[in-house]
Amino acid sequence: MATKVHMEALSPTMEEGRLVKWTKREGEAVKTGDTLAEVETDKAVMELVARADGQLIKVMVAEGTTVPVGNVVAYIGAPGEKVDGDAAPAPAAPKPSAVGPQPPVAPTPASPAPVAALADATRVKASPLAKRIAKDTGVDLARLQGSGPGGRVVKRDLEGAPAASVARAAVPAPVIARSGAAYDDVPLTQIRKTIAKRLAASLGPIPHFFLTTEVDMERAAEARDALNKQLGDQGKVSFNDIVIKAVATALTKHRACNAWFQEDHIRYWNEVHIGMAVAVEDGLITPVIRDADRKSLTEIGTEARELAQRARNRRLKPEEYTGASFSVSNLGMFDIDQFTAVINPPEAGIVAVGSIVAKPVAEGSQVVVRRRLRLTMSCDHRVIDGATGAQFLKTLKQMLENPLAMLL
Repeated sequence: MATKVHMEALSPTMEEGRLVKWTKREGEAVKTGDTLAEVETDKAVMELVARADGQLIKVMVAEGTTVPVGNVVAYIGAPGEKVDGDAAPAPAAPKPSAVGPQPPVAPTPASPAPVAALADATRVKASPLAKRIAKDTGVDLARLQGSGPGGRVVKRDLEGAPAASVARAAVPAPVIARSGAAYDDVPLTQIRKTIAKRLAASLGPIPHFFLTTEVDMERAAEARDALNKQLGDQGKVSFNDIVIKAVATALTKHRACNAWFQEDHIRYWNEVHIGMAVAVEDGLITPVIRDADRKSLTEIGTEARELAQRARNRRLKPEEYTGASFSVSNLGMFDIDQFTAVINPPEAGIVAVGSIVAKPVAEGSQVVVRRRLRLTMSCDHRVIDGATGAQFLKTLKQMLENPLAMLL
């Protein structure tokens, strides 16, 4: 009997997935663990793997189709085996609006589009190691000229891959073309749907309050310059790395802020896992730097860059973006002086980081120019009281103004 291939829950919060590309075609032999398709979840592009040996005897869902978790998308069976023709899910038609002309709705085909030929045309011969490296770095193998036997792409071909290939996003940004109508309706992507749900679940039920402080960053800037000079070509430490390290260290001294609100209890973490907000195409994702309080600045910097790159390529694994105990969101690179961030439940707090700005400040009886930074902490009042949050922010300020305090 043929084995049904279901749309699996590939992330903890996934309710539906968009089938981006079939990597196996109808009639092709498959083994347990083989990648059948690439699926866009609410967080990343993940692999849908085979759970049985045999042949991919029928594809039920066309590329680009969004399917609820649990639906059948294909069948694996013996060569020539027949299966019941389960109807493929039809794309949802746009809801009518009360005003304005409506864009035309394309007719839904009675059967799935032939996707096997398209998937086969984009197949590239590559070594397993090259495929793994390409997946982690976001390189498009189809753009590379293989130097291995028979034109196979091997590791050395990726080492010389052009920057444009490395920077290629795994999921293209939505194309918003003008139709000539009064407006254009663009379907929500999986990540945008999740952002909408989580924002509603955060700002509505969670009683936010906000605390802002201004930090003198002169000593932190001097320490960063000295450290980067010493590191040379071995890597660079950013101001964001310093803030993450300071936040993590301050949380070890203020455990009440390193917490989750649960339905009938508060979970106080003994470990410090910092969520680092990263802007990606069409949304935001928060990779997690685990045990950030125990890591050096260079370790945090290296890990932060790698996680951010994989986040932008939509290649993060679920364990890399879940389980943060506290988060940091930085918009300083966009010349934003100050902002308030929305708490990512079940976490109880998040620190919003603005830009470092040279300002005239009073120093005794003189006015001097100092580099200053504004931090705003969003607190869940069910977990963190005003004084508790203020004490944490005071410690964080002290650590940034005197980096040696992080060693105490």
